[in-house]
Amino acid sequence: MINKIVSSVSAAVADVHDGATVMIGGFGAAGMPAELIDALIAQGARDLTVVNNNAGNADTGLAALLKAKRVRKIICSFPRQTDSWVFDALYRSGEIELELVPQGNLAERIRAAGAGIGAFFTPTGYGTLLAEGKETREIDGRHYVLEFPIRADFALIKADRGDRWGNLVYRKTARNFGPIMASAAACTIVQVRETVDLGGLDPEAIVTPGIFVHRIVKVPAGAMTEPQAAA
Repeated sequence: MINKIVSSVSAAVADVHDGATVMIGGFGAAGMPAELIDALIAQGARDLTVVNNNAGNADTGLAALLKAKRVRKIICSFPRQTDSWVFDALYRSGEIELELVPQGNLAERIRAAGAGIGAFFTPTGYGTLLAEGKETREIDGRHYVLEFPIRADFALIKADRGDRWGNLVYRKTARNFGPIMASAAACTIVQVRETVDLGGLDPEAIVTPGIFVHRIVKVPAGAMTEPQAAA
């Protein structure tokens, strides 16, 4: 019997290894799998490469993972905002590497990994520092840059509801990067507000089919996260 539901967030992230590439869903706080991130901090994996839309907010969630100095490199499109002081301090001191990717390119590079696309040409970034060292081509009078997929060892994402097969539905804009990250990782780990019986999800509403999901853990709304271990 297929049952991808695990008992705790700690169990869900137990095998994330040092040096792993980890995609983390969310657009700022919307759709951020905060409890899975806290569990990853407690688990202790280090030297991570993180793929996310931004570089953390304030001192919680992804910012807490950065503050614990578990991340070697971050690939994102929006590294700086008014409350990104954790990333700012680490970057200025040379303690973290940044790969800046325009947001559309970031989404397409992740999607390409899940779709099995080897590479693609995009006009975004042509003629800028972001295109340095990359192959370019003129197609029908327009200039393009060759970009490659972004794949991950693990994806940590948040959905609203899921069943034991891993089928997922999301809540409004909290969907953001979740579906494409789920398809681009070797192991996709999902926290959900509610688990339902098979058949409890409208097939027409399922966004991420279970084939892309490996583990689900229920984290009810307002639940306390597990304690973080010392850095």
